[in-house]
Amino acid sequence: MATEQEVDAIGRTLVDAAQPLPARFRALFTLRNLGGRAAVGWISRAFGDGSALLKHELAYCLGQMQDEAAIPVLVGVLEDASQEPMVRHEAGEALGAIGNPDVLDVLKRYSEDPVVEVAETCQLAVRRLEWLGGVDPAPPAEETDIAKLRRTLLDESCTLFDRYRAMFALRNLGGQAAVLALADGLRCGSALFRHEIGYVLGQMQDETCVPQLTAALRSRTENPMVRHECAEALGSIARPSCLETLRAFAHDEERVVRESCEVALDMYEYENGTQFQYADGLCKLQASA
Repeated sequence: MATEQEVDAIGRTLVDAAQPLPARFRALFTLRNLGGRAAVGWISRAFGDGSALLKHELAYCLGQMQDEAAIPVLVGVLEDASQEPMVRHEAGEALGAIGNPDVLDVLKRYSEDPVVEVAETCQLAVRRLEWLGGVDPAPPAEETDIAKLRRTLLDESCTLFDRYRAMFALRNLGGQAAVLALADGLRCGSALFRHEIGYVLGQMQDETCVPQLTAALRSRTENPMVRHECAEALGSIARPSCLETLRAFAHDEERVVRESCEVALDMYEYENGTQFQYADGLCKLQASA
């Protein structure tokens, strides 16, 4: 357990724009793991930052924490049209993950948002609240046949919700065939969907999909939200085949891509090093005391 003073010290690292972004990410994930109202408060304070990548991760962590104290700030972010689409999308997804039906009206309202990624996210969140299970945007399908799941995944005439269900079923099945089926989804029409594919491939940490993730990151015409998620996935996979691409795009002109590669390189170092844990804010604090 952390003391109130330790939580505050980690929170100050998170909100300090002068700190390197990887250090702020590690502080964020430390706060996520610690939980509690003070941690939610510090994470909520950081939404004034200039980094869309950081704000996206703030919303993601608040959704993972499933603490209803985060609902007001997440609703505020979703409603704020000046926030970047990827940040508003993640706030909508987090509201679905927290699972309180009180936010249904807000989510239904933003299911009609002019920003398609925000609208699709809120539509999914509404469906998730109607199903209520887990913290994924949709419950996994019960089907276990990879070929059938792949057909649903890639069928753009199916609802996004059913295609997400196929996506999470493939993730849970695992193995190279499932990974390759998912990687084919990086060519689908919805940027939100492609972004979620990148996220899931990062969770699976299978080197099989490195060529597809690399191609998406290298594509200058790809949505930055998708490129960022592919960069982070390469950092999670953390094989030598990922390193050259991440280093090359750590200087990309798109800020969210550049920062994602910076964070991914830190994750690569962690995955290939001797550090005990990635969310090491508390350990560092206690070591320096």
